[in-house]
Amino acid sequence: MTNPPPARSPRTGPFVDRLFGWAAKGAALLTLSLLVAILGSLFVGAWPAIAKYGLGFLTSTTWDPVTEEFGGLVMIYGTLATSIIALLIAVPVSFGIALFLTELSPAWLKRPLGTAIELLAAVPSIVYGMWGLLVFGPILATFVQKPLQALFSGVPVLGALVSGPPVGIGILSAGIILAIMIIPFIAAVMRDVFEVTPPLLKESAYGLGATTWEVVSTIVLPYTKAGVIGGIMLGLGRALGETMAVTFVIGNMNQLDSLSLFQAANSITSALANEFAEAGEGLHQASLIYLGLVLFFITFVVLSLSKVLLAQLRKGEGKKS
Repeated sequence: MTNPPPARSPRTGPFVDRLFGWAAKGAALLTLSLLVAILGSLFVGAWPAIAKYGLGFLTSTTWDPVTEEFGGLVMIYGTLATSIIALLIAVPVSFGIALFLTELSPAWLKRPLGTAIELLAAVPSIVYGMWGLLVFGPILATFVQKPLQALFSGVPVLGALVSGPPVGIGILSAGIILAIMIIPFIAAVMRDVFEVTPPLLKESAYGLGATTWEVVSTIVLPYTKAGVIGGIMLGLGRALGETMAVTFVIGNMNQLDSLSLFQAANSITSALANEFAEAGEGLHQASLIYLGLVLFFITFVVLSLSKVLLAQLRKGEGKKS
């Protein structure tokens, strides 16, 4: 009778486990420390502007470095407007791409089409900006803005939304370019989370006679809602922080005299990119840092709202509609 093989001694001991725990905790604390340090440095740098303007900085449209009068409403409006336009375009398109790749696409097309879409994320933002300024802008002005202006001429609200010189730059142009840039990110996340839905659930729904849309709306989306919202928030964060592409096509004009989608405007990131290197120490530089602090706060609010939305969705699970 042979003796059983000796039991192997564990490769790791309590010390290694504690070391791993300390390393994980240290990484988390380091990240939190960096976040607090960045927030603190922004607050210190922006303090001269905060002390002079307070919250009035957020509602003022004046931006005059000569007289040192600064307000951030134009940049805040441009940032939010372009990001919202980008989401309104990118989310439905990304959803359609993800749905096609996971449910409708033939097997031979899934990989090349998915790779081609993901390659859009590898294109530098400055290339998108130059393409938007030199190619897309003139096309938008000629075939979209001019016909819309002729169609809605004299209409009280719609006429104001499409007014402005037909030069192809402005809030709408920047929003469309941002949408093209964030589609690969949102579509990739949606496709990946759609693929983790258990096939048994979908096959059962199809077996009961459900259509593709019914399967997606009643099975796939409820099962993957956290990942879908995470992908949308990823795209929104990308849109809020984009610099070079927006700088090329938004117009970089610090005035808010019209709500037209074709009016040249400015964004927080574009103002920082254009003016920070030339801003001297003092109120001008502090106002630019104040804009950075506002952008930091906007992204924090967006993330918090996404967490609240997810919590509300989880709370409603299992309830009859």
